[in-house]
Amino acid sequence: MNANAVAIVLHLLSAVVWVGGMIFAHACLRPVAVSQLEPPQRLPLWVGVFARFFPLVWLAVILLPLSGYLMIFTMFGGMGNAPLYVHLMNGIGWLMILIYLYVYFFPYRQLRRAVTAQQWPAGGDALARIRRMVGTNIILGLIVIAVASGGRYLG
Repeated sequence: MNANAVAIVLHLLSAVVWVGGMIFAHACLRPVAVSQLEPPQRLPLWVGVFARFFPLVWLAVILLPLSGYLMIFTMFGGMGNAPLYVHLMNGIGWLMILIYLYVYFFPYRQLRRAVTAQQWPAGGDALARIRRMVGTNIILGLIVIAVASGGRYLG
C-alpha cells in the first residue's frame, strides 16, 4: 500500500469518527439525556462522554492535517497546484480545529470544574456553549464532506 492510500484511509476514518461522533452526540445522545436526566445526572454523563470522545478528536485533529498535507504535496505538488475544493477543505478544516480547541480548553474545562464542584447552573452554561460550538462544527464538517466528495467534479 502506498503513502497516498494510507493518507486517504487515515483522512477518511478521522473525519468519519469526528463528524460522526459529533452527530451522534448532538442528535441522538443529547435529546435522550435531556429528556431522561436532571442536571446532577446529565452533566457528569457529558463529562464522561467527552472524556472518551475527545482523545479520538485529538487523534483526528492531528491525523487530518498530516494526511491532508501529505496528499496535497504528493498528489498536487503543493498548495499552489491544488484545486479550489482542496483549499476549501483546508480552510474549513482549520476552522473546525480552532473551534474544537476552543471547546476543549474553555467550556469543557469549565464544565469539568462545575461538575466537580456540583455547580449545576455553571455546568449547564458550559454545556450549552459546547452544544452550540459542536452544532457549528457539525455543519462545517458536513460542508467539508460535501466539498470533498463532490468538489473534484465541479470543474
